[in-house]
Amino acid sequence: MKTIFISTGDVSGDLQGALLVTALKQLAASLGIDLKIVALGGSKMAAAGAEIIADTTFISSIGVWEARAYLRPSIQARNLAKQYLKATPPDALILIDYVDPNISIGTYAKSLFPNLQIDFYIAPQDWVWPRQHKRAKLIVSFINEIFSVFPIEAQYFTEQGAKATFVGHPLVDRVAALSSREIARDKLGIIDGEVAIALIPASRQQELTYILPDIFAAARQIQDRLPDVRFWIPLARPDFVAEIESQIQAYQINATLVTENADLVLSAADLAITKCGTVSLELALLNVPQVVVYKVSKVTAWIAKHVVKFSIPFMSPPNLVEMKPIVPELLQDEATPDRIASESLELILNPERRDRMLADYTQMRSALGDPGVCDRVAAEILAKL
Repeated sequence: MKTIFISTGDVSGDLQGALLVTALKQLAASLGIDLKIVALGGSKMAAAGAEIIADTTFISSIGVWEARAYLRPSIQARNLAKQYLKATPPDALILIDYVDPNISIGTYAKSLFPNLQIDFYIAPQDWVWPRQHKRAKLIVSFINEIFSVFPIEAQYFTEQGAKATFVGHPLVDRVAALSSREIARDKLGIIDGEVAIALIPASRQQELTYILPDIFAAARQIQDRLPDVRFWIPLARPDFVAEIESQIQAYQINATLVTENADLVLSAADLAITKCGTVSLELALLNVPQVVVYKVSKVTAWIAKHVVKFSIPFMSPPNLVEMKPIVPELLQDEATPDRIASESLELILNPERRDRMLADYTQMRSALGDPGVCDRVAAEILAKL
């Protein structure tokens, strides 16, 4: 039997991990390899066939201040991973995103087992922020290979001394497997003439506090302008149900929370108002116009600006791919209900603005590689075993 340990965190990491687990399991079976996969991850990876030793989808946050509440469970998950690795050395260690914990896990594993194959898949976006060169060098010191999902990412880590291979972005495969727009709208019961707007406010607890109120307040303004609008909210985490339902009532918006087959919402939408993250790239690949919102606490924003000197050209993945403003990003003080509503209505009511975004999506898509991403990564990983 061969064993692979995969370490990842948050909801999007669980999704990416699940796609890779599925590819690994299928390829191993076809090659007659008895493969066991153990992981830090979540329910999607478990459903794909991984043995989860700690659920890391509930302990993710953005920002120094917000991370305080998750410090203990994050350390506990990290320690569980280290204990497992020490007691049961795997044949390979795959790190997916989840940067700081994965750096800790990776350096620890390399110190114990210098010959262990350690690969980084979906590496940190240090190429966006030049101040992170030191962290990139640290990653290069313990990994064997980086499977890069952006061409510029492979170039950057190669320049830092890593073996980095551009494999393409796995979301290319994921969106190809989702329902078509017509089927999705039929399944959701969206009628002709109805404007369907996806509201995607949160996959992290902090986003319920800092992003959801502004998105819902903007939705109320849009509803007042467009009588035929209906909002659809794909559920990211089951523990968010009560809070989201109560806020739907509080803002009195015509919204439906979709808890089963939530991906239908992404395929069916005429427009999305979304928090920043992997989902914005999914929407772009599905040709759904979008407005991206990013907001953290005032304390974190102050630290980022005055202490860390955080500065990057763009925040959302669609814009980072092409390094151009494909989708509107409303960050921190710009993320007001008025601005969100205004940008959204512009995309709904101005065909020229909408068509320009869709054309940019087409260009962006060409930079993300060919289909079969997870299959290619799985083949590389299994070949090294």
